[in-house]
Amino acid sequence: MIKEFRINVSEKQISNIYNKVKNYPWQSIEDMDGWIHGTNKRYLKEICKYWISEFDWKKQEELINSFSNFKTNIDGIDIHFIEEEGSGINPKPLLLMHGWPGSIVEFLEIIKPLAHPEEFGGNIEDAFTVIAPSLPGFGFSDAPKNPMGPRKIANIMNKMMTENLNYKKYFAQGGDWGATIANWLGYDHYENCIAMHINCLTMRHPDGPQTNEEKKWLIDFDNDQIIQDGYRTQQATKPQTLSYAMVDSPVGIAAWIIEKLHGWSDLKNNDIESAHSKDTLLANIMVYILTNTFNTAAWIYFGRREEGGRYFPKDFKKISIPTGIAMFPKEMSAWPPKSYIEKIFNIKQVSEMQEGGHFPALEKPRLLIEDVRKFFRNL
Repeated sequence: MIKEFRINVSEKQISNIYNKVKNYPWQSIEDMDGWIHGTNKRYLKEICKYWISEFDWKKQEELINSFSNFKTNIDGIDIHFIEEEGSGINPKPLLLMHGWPGSIVEFLEIIKPLAHPEEFGGNIEDAFTVIAPSLPGFGFSDAPKNPMGPRKIANIMNKMMTENLNYKKYFAQGGDWGATIANWLGYDHYENCIAMHINCLTMRHPDGPQTNEEKKWLIDFDNDQIIQDGYRTQQATKPQTLSYAMVDSPVGIAAWIIEKLHGWSDLKNNDIESAHSKDTLLANIMVYILTNTFNTAAWIYFGRREEGGRYFPKDFKKISIPTGIAMFPKEMSAWPPKSYIEKIFNIKQVSEMQEGGHFPALEKPRLLIEDVRKFFRNL
């Protein structure tokens, strides 16, 4: 069953959030230069001032509602999704998946160009019918009763596409957790998900690196990720403890999320707004706050740990479906050598971008759109 869905947040709820932001005890936070210790206080105060004086959630709500929004139940969980029917006589179904700390806000600027390329300087033959869900536990989707990892979420996404929406064959695209879920779709559901495009690698081959080049990559990668492991370990081991602090602190949620958007994006002069506007940052943050999903979104880290962590199963067989890869230079997870990637995927296209980071749909939407079109067109 598919139900139409519209967002309609009450002014009382918005006012309650703004009052908490307005009354935040800034004097309790030390003034420290830069971002090396975490989210910069000066910038956080600046965006919080904008939040309560100029930011218009209702404008963002109207933008999301301008798309066709729906909910459908899969395994007892109501999943929210946007569906934009593509132009032409044969638009290809494309499952577009976000990650953490993202949301459907990431895709609001690329859905229509992907669905209606002829309106944006492209060819109508490249049109997709775009299905962009909120992952379970994220945003406007319900949460599972217990933490759920990406492999189980892939099963839910496949059921949504094949059973609820009746797309027996479809394509997938994702970064961050969206890429991980796409990997599992290609591994477990290759009869339905017949090709995928990813812009991030979060899974490892069970045999580990073999060549000297691969071994060096893994050492460098693990050393580089040490600085990231604080949030990741917390969310993968004790997400409930973190949620007690965050549930009543919009500023705390903003600080936690903004740090990642700053650290994982391709910035000029270390300026977060060279990649993301205040409105975009706050729209994404408000989705987490308004839906009270900061806690349940973090569950995916716990769920992956229960599923076996970053590694594919020991009996792993190479993912057979055609795979396209977009490598953005400021991706927070450095890509391994091609020899390693080829042991995991059936690679048909690799694009090395000249700019952009972990959130290409927000940072460099045109580059991502063109690469997605090119890959699926060439199939």
